[in-house]
Amino acid sequence: MAQQEYQKYYVPEQSVWPIVGAVALFLIAVGAGLFVMQTVSETWKGGGIVLSLGLLTLLVMLVGWFKNQIDESMSGLYSDQLGRSYRQGMAWFIFSEVMFFAAFFGALFYARTIAVPWLGGASNNAMTNEVLWPTFEAMWPLTSTPDGTTTTAMGWAGLPLYNTIILMVSSVTCHFAHVSLEKNERSKLTMWLGATILLGCLFLGLQVYEYIHAYRDLGLTLQSGVYGNTFFLLTGFHGMHVTLGTIILMVLFLRILKGHFTPENHFAFQAGSWYWHFVDVVWVMLFIFVYIL
Repeated sequence: MAQQEYQKYYVPEQSVWPIVGAVALFLIAVGAGLFVMQTVSETWKGGGIVLSLGLLTLLVMLVGWFKNQIDESMSGLYSDQLGRSYRQGMAWFIFSEVMFFAAFFGALFYARTIAVPWLGGASNNAMTNEVLWPTFEAMWPLTSTPDGTTTTAMGWAGLPLYNTIILMVSSVTCHFAHVSLEKNERSKLTMWLGATILLGCLFLGLQVYEYIHAYRDLGLTLQSGVYGNTFFLLTGFHGMHVTLGTIILMVLFLRILKGHFTPENHFAFQAGSWYWHFVDVVWVMLFIFVYIL
C-alpha cells in the first residue's frame, strides 16, 4: 500500500492587524454616529474627523495585512489544505453577501406585494385604507407620500440599460482574463483584466450621473417614500460592492504586473473573479425587479 503523503498546515505568526482592524471599525462606528448626530444638534461635533480616522486606519490595516498574506503566498508557505480553507471561506463570504441582498430584495417584495395592496384596501382592509391614507392608490412605483410629496420613477431605458450592458460585458472580459491566466498568456491577461477595470469604473461613473439626474431632475431622493428608500438602498449598496470589486481587480492587476500568479496557483485572482461575477448577477436581478417590473 502506498504511503499517503501529508502536508504541513501553515499557521501564521501572531499579528497586530486584527486589533488594528477592530480599532478601525470602532472609530468608523463612533464617527458615523457622531456625523449623523451633528446634523441634528450642534452639541455633537468631530464626527467627520473620527470617521476619516477610522477609514484611514482601516486602509492601513488592509494594506498591511494583505501584504503579509501576499508575502506568505509568494514564499510557498501555503499548502493545498490551506488553499481549500481559503476557497471555503470565500464561498461562505459570498453566501453572506447573497443573504445581505436577499434581505433588501425581501423588503422590496414585501412593500410591493403586501404593504402597498394592504394600504389600498386589499384583503378586506378598506377601513384601514380610509383611516391611514384615504386618497391612496395601490400602484408601483409608489411616487407619492402621505404629506403630498411626489416624485418621478427612474425608467429602465437609458443609463440603467447602459450600465446593465456594461456589467454584463465586464463579466465576459473577466472570464477571458481568467482563461488567459490558466493558459499563462500574460499579455492577454493584462488586456482583459484592464478592460474589466475600465468597465467597472465606467459603471460607477454612470451611476453617479444617474443619482445626480434622480435628485436634480426627477425629485427622487431618500425622502421619496418607500420607493425612494428601496431604490437607493439597493442600488447604493450594490454600487458599494462594485467599488470594492473594482478595487480588488486593481490590486490583482498590480500583482499581475509584478509577475504574481501562475496557472497552478492563482486563488486570489479566482476569488476576485468570483466576487465580480456575483455583483454582476446581483445587478441583473436588481435591473429586473427595481427598474423594469
